[in-house]
Amino acid sequence: MSDEALSAEDTFRLNVLLTQDLKAIRLDESNLVLHALTAQGEASMPLHPTGRADRYLRIVREALSGHALGSPGGYPVYLTRWTRHGQMESANLGRLLLIGEPEAVVAVVHSPALTDELAEYAWWAMPTIDNARLMLRREGVVRGHMGKVLADFLVEHLPFLQDNHLAIMDTVAVLLQSGTLDPQQREAIWRRGKRVNTHYVPFLEYAAGGLPDSGARPRALPQDKALVELESGGNAAAAMLRRACSAQGQSFLAAVADILARPETQEVVNRTFNALGRYFRPPSTAAGDDLPGLAETRAALPELAAEWQAVQELAAVSDAPLTPIFSRSTAIGSLMRRKIEPLVAPLQAHLRTLRGNGK
Repeated sequence: MSDEALSAEDTFRLNVLLTQDLKAIRLDESNLVLHALTAQGEASMPLHPTGRADRYLRIVREALSGHALGSPGGYPVYLTRWTRHGQMESANLGRLLLIGEPEAVVAVVHSPALTDELAEYAWWAMPTIDNARLMLRREGVVRGHMGKVLADFLVEHLPFLQDNHLAIMDTVAVLLQSGTLDPQQREAIWRRGKRVNTHYVPFLEYAAGGLPDSGARPRALPQDKALVELESGGNAAAAMLRRACSAQGQSFLAAVADILARPETQEVVNRTFNALGRYFRPPSTAAGDDLPGLAETRAALPELAAEWQAVQELAAVSDAPLTPIFSRSTAIGSLMRRKIEPLVAPLQAHLRTLRGNGK
């Protein structure tokens, strides 16, 4: 028998399998087993190579592709490009899950046309952290059965990301943005920030106004009545200072101070700088612009000069000053912290001012 053809037994069993209502297929390359998800449940089919295992798996995939896509040459390269850019027709999207090709599953996961049903089949075919994050970006998946399934998986596997700080931030970010976390899960992830402060960063980016309770107390200012009057008159600077002095604001400032005291990677620093600046800027104000109402508040409450300066400086923060430093260095950890100390030290001073000298 040619080693370029399926064995007689596999040909027969595969032909029988392909007559069923298939939802997804995956190939266990280590154990040479084909697994199928059908309308009746799961089915397994041991493979019997007629030659080298890797070459035989290619032949199996070619047979599956010929049946599902009408492309006997296997998964077409152009489909990789199309589907990764959302150009695959939604009506044909499910066919990609029937060829036992991991890249095809990833293509389905990337598609804007992904449905909750297809997400369930794709998850069965390839349950990875990357795929879970991608699928939770689709509203139809978030609102369907799979939203909670994927969220629970990511929460459970978050500790295993360990020192992959970018993956930690991206995972927590998609969980927060999807709205799939229950209050207990949000609090548990926030508490992880005490051990690895990278977990705080997505909260600063996407949940700055709804941080879990950290026990922070609001900072009372004798001038609060005057600040309320200024804010009610539309003064943005007064609103920013009152926001910073609230319990939520004090939690935010404490988290930023913790991150900047010991950031682990350049991406952590970049994202923290950007989140900090956005927190103190009204939506219509760009980094570096004068904070609206600042001159009025300085004249009305000169005794808060240090606070006004802190609010103005923090509103101007972005990752722009970091670019010249990071473009010349790939340093992380303590070496990186030494390089950015001239930028971080003034920010920490302003944070202490708004926290009441660090109290």
